[in-house]
Amino acid sequence: MIETKNKLEEQIEKVLDANKICSFATVEGAKPKVRYMALHHEGLTLYLATSRKTDKVDEVKDNPNVHILVGYDGKKSSDILQIQATATINKDNALREKLWSDEMAKWFDGPQDPNFVVLDITPSYMEYRSGEAEPQIWER
Repeated sequence: MIETKNKLEEQIEKVLDANKICSFATVEGAKPKVRYMALHHEGLTLYLATSRKTDKVDEVKDNPNVHILVGYDGKKSSDILQIQATATINKDNALREKLWSDEMAKWFDGPQDPNFVVLDITPSYMEYRSGEAEPQIWER
């Protein structure tokens, strides 16, 4: 079955394409914890590269519910995404090779480094806001 994208999904992907950084929130205990991360995506699936030794990996193991904010640049016309999702830890070699960049060599010995993992983010709800317009809602 061929899946077609609707206009809202196309707008969401444009925001994802235009933004290489996002804020990523996990839950630690009963409190949110937010950090900036490099953002990668294929369609509406998001990927965040990290070390398996980080707090965020432990937090995702304890509670896979996450939130991502993408797109605010301080201008009234900014397109913004608020994303509710679940995260899983992905150690797929092909995905790690695909996401690898030379800049990651500061932290890892290469894409096969066992400490290099990818957080695979599956959105369940996205709020797309463009400028002053009413937000549009995408739900899985």
